[in-house]
Amino acid sequence: MIVFLLLGFPMKIPLIAGATLGIFILYDGQMDNMQFIIQQMMGGIRPPALIAVPMFILSADIMTRGKSAEKLIDLIMAFVRHIKGGLAISTAGACTMFGAVSGSTQATVVAIGSPLRPRLQKGGYKDSFILALIINSSDIAFLIPPSIGMIIYGIVAKTSIPELFIAGIGPGLLILFLFSLYSYAYAHFNNIPTEPKASWKERTSAVYNALWPLGFPFIIIGGIFGGIFSPTEAAAVSVAYAVFLEGVVFKTMKLHDFYETAKSTGLVTAVVFILVGAGAAFAWVLSYAQIPQQILNAIGLIHMNEYEILLVISLAFFIGCMFVDPIVVILVLVPIFAPVVTSVGLDPVLVGTIITLQVAIGSATPPFGCDIFTAIAVFRRPYMEVIKGTPPFIFILLSVAIALIFFPDIALFLRDVAFRDSLFGS
Repeated sequence: MIVFLLLGFPMKIPLIAGATLGIFILYDGQMDNMQFIIQQMMGGIRPPALIAVPMFILSADIMTRGKSAEKLIDLIMAFVRHIKGGLAISTAGACTMFGAVSGSTQATVVAIGSPLRPRLQKGGYKDSFILALIINSSDIAFLIPPSIGMIIYGIVAKTSIPELFIAGIGPGLLILFLFSLYSYAYAHFNNIPTEPKASWKERTSAVYNALWPLGFPFIIIGGIFGGIFSPTEAAAVSVAYAVFLEGVVFKTMKLHDFYETAKSTGLVTAVVFILVGAGAAFAWVLSYAQIPQQILNAIGLIHMNEYEILLVISLAFFIGCMFVDPIVVILVLVPIFAPVVTSVGLDPVLVGTIITLQVAIGSATPPFGCDIFTAIAVFRRPYMEVIKGTPPFIFILLSVAIALIFFPDIALFLRDVAFRDSLFGS
């Protein structure tokens, strides 16, 4: 697999090659058993919850092409642009809001970064800070529901996706708060001028214009936790709402635009599903050969306490996503750590939240974080300039990850209120 990666093959090829070689070795070269690869790949993409992935991608693509992101940005700017670092805080807030709509870090980089980068440059911010802020603030989209990363983790680890969704809210808001503090300090020490304060008439207008886009989180989160529909159904409703919003209310897209958007989503979905299928086959080979148990015994993970285990898991996912696509890392590493998580009795929702955060951090961390290359493509800036301002943001994100390990209620408090209390009461 490493050889294929170094030769420049896309990640699906090493995964399929690893699974093929594994089955070939396990069954002593009997080619008749190669059917297991197809069976496991088909089984990997069979879970109904996976339908939510292309739906959320399509919904995000429609909003990115339309006016929804722009109206969310205007809403946040109207209330915080006048304070020190207000433009930067607005950017982080807009990424959080768009994350509650799209669930995709890369869609957030495009939708929020494209319109706000020129305004931040005009406001006196250095481009290295701007690019780092956009890339790392997009990580919040991976935590705030609906999170595509949490959907994939929930399927692989067989964990409740609604519980994962609500557990991501606390860490996501904490990251937004810390990014806002850093933005305030940066603006203060660099004498960044403030924007004029919006009048209440402008604020009222911004709220009114953003009411339609704000319907997305209410529909998705309210519908799921109100028991009206499942996460998969919520994804379908979000697409219908996006089509209605951009096609009927704002009239920014026509039938041809929706067709082109659907084609683009289809290409992205095909890549994701091939990775999921290949990852499922590879995970089956690992499990059948009892490789996870051998690895865990070799590093002594079975004998560690829960804090040490969570630190090892965090480190593994953080390093993995610095080099490989986040979805691939989830597909490969979750089956390896699943036995010890179960045996020690760790809360799978807490583990899933920590893993999702580490995956998000890794996707924005050099050398090969995928969001870095999205920013390079979108903003047409050199690699070194894009990563120059990232260390302070990565430090903040890693601090939140460590805090989650030692103070799990950051993630589990809302989950317990929403699920455990209601179960107890019934």
